[in-house]
Amino acid sequence: MPGADGQLRCGWALASPDYQHYHDTEWGRPVEGDRALFERLSLEAFQSGLSWITILRKREAFRAAFADFEPAAVAAFGDADRERLLADRGIVRNAAKIDAVIANARALLALPDAGGLGGLLERYRAPAGRPAPRTSAEVPASTPESAALAAALKKRGFRFVGPITAYAMLQATGYVNDHLASCWVRHGG
Repeated sequence: MPGADGQLRCGWALASPDYQHYHDTEWGRPVEGDRALFERLSLEAFQSGLSWITILRKREAFRAAFADFEPAAVAAFGDADRERLLADRGIVRNAAKIDAVIANARALLALPDAGGLGGLLERYRAPAGRPAPRTSAEVPASTPESAALAAALKKRGFRFVGPITAYAMLQATGYVNDHLASCWVRHGG
C-alpha cells in the first residue's frame, strides 16, 4: 500500500508513524552483534501475547531497565534487579518474561564462541530463492526453520523462544525477508 510519501510498503507499516519508521529503517534489515541480537530476542519475547506497538513505544524504557541489553550485565542481574524490573512501570512487568531475559543473557554467554547468537541464527536463515510474499496472508507465523531454531535455543537454555517468537526474530533481524514483493524496502530501500 502506498504511504503518504507515495512509497509502497507492507500494509502493517501504515498503521502508525511508529510502525512506519520501524518498517522503513529496521525491520528485516541485517542485525549484527550479540548485544543487538539479544535486544531483538528480548523484545520479541516481551511482545508475546501483546501488540508490537506496545513494545516499540516502551523500547527506550526497556533499554534503560535492562542495561542497554548488554548480555554480561543482564546475566549478572540478581534478586534486587528482578524486583526493580517488576516495579518498573515503563516496561512490561511480567515475571516470566523478565526471568526469561535474564536466563537468556546467561544462555547467550554460554554459547560456544562460534559466531555467538548470530552464528546460531545463520543456520536457520530462509532458504535461498524463496519467493517474496505478495500479500500479508502469504507471510507465515512460523516455519520449519523457526521451529528448529526454537528447539535449538531451548536446548541451549533459552526461554520464551517458541517457533513464532523465533520466526519474528528471524524476520526482524534480516535472516528472513518478508517485505512484500511490492514493498520499496525489499528492493533496496
